Amino acid sequence: MGQAPSSGMPPGGHKDDKDKDKKKPKWEPPVPTRVGKKKRRGPDAASRLPPVFPTTRCKLKMLKMERIKDYLLMEEEFVANQAAYSGEDRTAADRSRVDELRGSPMGVGTLEEIIDDDHAIVSSGNGPEFYVGIMSFVDKDLLEPGCSVLLHHKTHAVVGVLADDTDPMVSVMKLDKAPTESYADIGGLETQIQEIKESVELPLTHPELYEEMGIRPPKGVILYGVPGTGKTLLAKAVANQTSATFLRIVGSELIQKYLGDGPKLVRELFRVAEENAPSIVFIDEIDAVGTKRYDSTSGGEREIQRTMLELLNQLDGFDERGDVKVIMATNRIQSLDPALIRPGRIDRKIEFPLPDTKTKRHIFKLHTSRMSLAEDVDLEELVMTKDDLSGADIKAVCTEAGLLALRERRMRVTKADFTTAREKVLYRKDENTPAGLYL
Repeated sequence: MGQAPSSGMPPGGHKDDKDKDKKKPKWEPPVPTRVGKKKRRGPDAASRLPPVFPTTRCKLKMLKMERIKDYLLMEEEFVANQAAYSGEDRTAADRSRVDELRGSPMGVGTLEEIIDDDHAIVSSGNGPEFYVGIMSFVDKDLLEPGCSVLLHHKTHAVVGVLADDTDPMVSVMKLDKAPTESYADIGGLETQIQEIKESVELPLTHPELYEEMGIRPPKGVILYGVPGTGKTLLAKAVANQTSATFLRIVGSELIQKYLGDGPKLVRELFRVAEENAPSIVFIDEIDAVGTKRYDSTSGGEREIQRTMLELLNQLDGFDERGDVKVIMATNRIQSLDPALIRPGRIDRKIEFPLPDTKTKRHIFKLHTSRMSLAEDVDLEELVMTKDDLSGADIKAVCTEAGLLALRERRMRVTKADFTTAREKVLYRKDENTPAGLYL
């Protein structure tokens, strides 16, 4: 027979031991302390992501994508090279782009004569005349002989009309800013100033005075005399005093290369003067185109004479000049054509002689007013000399004397400076004079 347990413990008493073991806390490592240790930079070790190692399938997929990328890069480079090497396509594209920017190529010509509503005769600047057609979209009301038209580059047909056909040279001749010289800057010349005021300035400002008197104001004046006597300076003073449009041109600018361009420039000059009236036209060195006419076999001489004939026509033709006044200047009035300076074209001839004693004194005072002169300088002695000095020569003497003082680092001009300067100016003036013969 089996023996009963000796103690009063129920069977399965080892169960309580297991419960006691479960109630005991598990061992955990102690929390590390930071006392005496430096804090490490970067994220905490607990917050770091664990390393991930891709599987073999992911690696194969990545290699495949890289291979596709390399193939696409090669294809892109190949396409770029093909586009660069295709020269014909590139040239055609560039040509079409230039054509879009430039439009249809056209030339500029002059309408000589209108035959009928659809045909006309035109001429280009450097070629013969052509019998051409007029396109239907061209405004026929704007067409008139002498106007500038647009021509087709192949058929020379009229495809348009240039509304503003003003020569660019005429636009340059117009003075936008008035000169700074005034009548007070002119030494002497009281008679000349009074005459040019009566001939040019007064008819533009007070035309009613001439109407009450029953006379017509002069159309133009000519200023003549030896060089350096103040002709151009007086014209600048007129431009400064009056509010009229001032057009300045040199006679040599009217001489052009191609036939007919010189007379056309004269017509344009007076047309612009009429549009901007009241206006003053100043032609300097008129003897470049206004010399006496004579028989010549040279084409250039004949073209110059045609330009002068157009100038004569503009000065006294069938058209009224109105509020357009003409001022001419020359050093050789004896070489001009008599038809140019006759009354009716040029009504006043104003002579500019060498300055007399009173005028010399005035000019010296004008040019030495801002100079620092020494006590030994006697301007009266310089004025009373018998030398033939013009106004420009007196200015050159004063400037040369100032330069001599500046060379020696002096702030005052002495009498010796003026003496040396006068000798230099006279020597340069008489340098081209032939020496006298001594028998």
